[in-house]
Amino acid sequence: QVQLVESGGGLVQAGGSLRLSCAASGTIGTINSMVWDRQAPGNRREWVAGITSEGSTNYADSVKGRFTVSRDNAKNTVYLQMNGLKPEDTGVYYCKGTIARKGSAFFYDYWGQGTQVTVSS
Repeated sequence: QVQLVESGGGLVQAGGSLRLSCAASGTIGTINSMVWDRQAPGNRREWVAGITSEGSTNYADSVKGRFTVSRDNAKNTVYLQMNGLKPEDTGVYYCKGTIARKGSAFFYDYWGQGTQVTVSS
C-alpha cells in the first residue's frame, strides 16, 4: 500500500503565508514526479505546481512568483510554500505522487485526501 497525507492547510488573511506538506508512506520503491492541484468550490480541479525527481519545477501562471514547490527525497515528502496568498487561492489542495512500489517497475498515480486552504480578504 502507498499513502499520501497532506497537512499544513488552514485559514489565513490575504497576503499571508502557508506551507503545505505531503508525505508518502508505505511500500515505496521510487517516486517520480509530484504535483499539487487545487479545487475551489464550484470549480474544476486545477494544476498548481509540479516537481520532478531531479528537482525541476513548474508552476501555473496564477501562482508563479508566489508559490514554491520543493521535495525531500529522504523523507518522501513534497512541500508547497505559499506566500502572498489571495482569496482566489482558496480551495482544497491535493498532492499526487507518481510512484512505483518496491520490487515493481510500474508507476502509478497516488492522491492524498486534500487539505483545506482558506484565504480571507
